[in-house]
Amino acid sequence: QVQLVEHGGESVQAGGSLRLSCAASGYTLSTGCMAWFRQSPGKGREAIAFVNSNGITSVLDSVKGRFTISQDNAKNTLLLQMNSLKPEDTGVYSCAASEFSEGSCGVTYWDYRYKGQGTQVTVSS
Repeated sequence: QVQLVEHGGESVQAGGSLRLSCAASGYTLSTGCMAWFRQSPGKGREAIAFVNSNGITSVLDSVKGRFTISQDNAKNTLLLQMNSLKPEDTGVYSCAASEFSEGSCGVTYWDYRYKGQGTQVTVSS
């Protein structure tokens, strides 16, 4: 049984940093694409960052230069380092995993077979 469990969400002041983690069991991260999604108040889920099966990463333009996605293959854990946090970064952050065609990633939350429960990040001004 595949489980994805996120940790690291909390309340911080604007300008602060957080590191989110997503521990996977029953699934090897490098098998497919891993992604972080964010659901902000009053908005739908949006994809924040991806790492594909080749280890190539991409992030949403609005977080570029502030957020970094990576994976620790030894610990089978996906990471999201978030710096210079802004109030608009507030939301529930969820990780997702699935296999896609070589090197590709799904762009919507529902493209992913496995999803975590999410962790709340609140950034106050």
